[in-house]
Amino acid sequence: MKVTSPNAFNPPTPTEYRSARAVDLVKSYGSGDTRVLALAGINIEFARGQFTAVMGPSGSGKSTLMHCLAGLDVPSSGQTFVGEFEITNLDDAALTRLRRDRIGFIFQSFNLVPTLTAGENITLPVDLAGDKVDREWFAFLIDHLGIANRISHRPHEMSGGQQQRAACARALIRRPELIFADEPTGNLDSNSSSELLAFLRRSVDEFNQSIVMVTHDPRGAAFADRVVFLADGQLVGELLDPTADAVLERMKQLGN
Repeated sequence: MKVTSPNAFNPPTPTEYRSARAVDLVKSYGSGDTRVLALAGINIEFARGQFTAVMGPSGSGKSTLMHCLAGLDVPSSGQTFVGEFEITNLDDAALTRLRRDRIGFIFQSFNLVPTLTAGENITLPVDLAGDKVDREWFAFLIDHLGIANRISHRPHEMSGGQQQRAACARALIRRPELIFADEPTGNLDSNSSSELLAFLRRSVDEFNQSIVMVTHDPRGAAFADRVVFLADGQLVGELLDPTADAVLERMKQLGN
């Protein structure tokens, strides 16, 4: 485990090794006396083939940062990039294409379509793009996520862990270059959480996937290569090769 200072957040990185980055990113809500500054000029890079956890107290700007990086929210100022593409000023159609083709999402609430089977939910991004499903890759995902016997079931017929694993397979089905995970284990028990996080870890190690995960859980963060900490909309620290104890201690220092 290595501790670095905020000054180490932005080592020069060749463009081809970046999965995402933010430059002078500001996001505020409201105006005048009611203005709330969610992000206060953040500069950060996320490397390709790396698992990064984003942590901080409630209201620190974690999810806002992820949403701006993913094009789900519009910054007040600054720039955001996915790979070499600046997404800050893309129109809705271009953002939709970028999210469909280059980004996968895993959310706390699973976000599965209730009228579709697990298998149909998993292949939905491919079907919407009008592409052909890679059946070998599909079979690999459902087998290694332990849901091969559940793909004909609808979400209400599956446990929370099974639904989240289906959501994970859906995020990976198009082999996106970047996955954003927002509290992906928040609705799971400890066993299901560990299984999901172990698979995400494997997807980085074996498939060179890039993952940015917002989490409150120090044990979950310990699966990552790097943890960045936010407080009051600013980056305030970083851990490399984190352990759960080191993450917990840093969170205590931040008052969470």
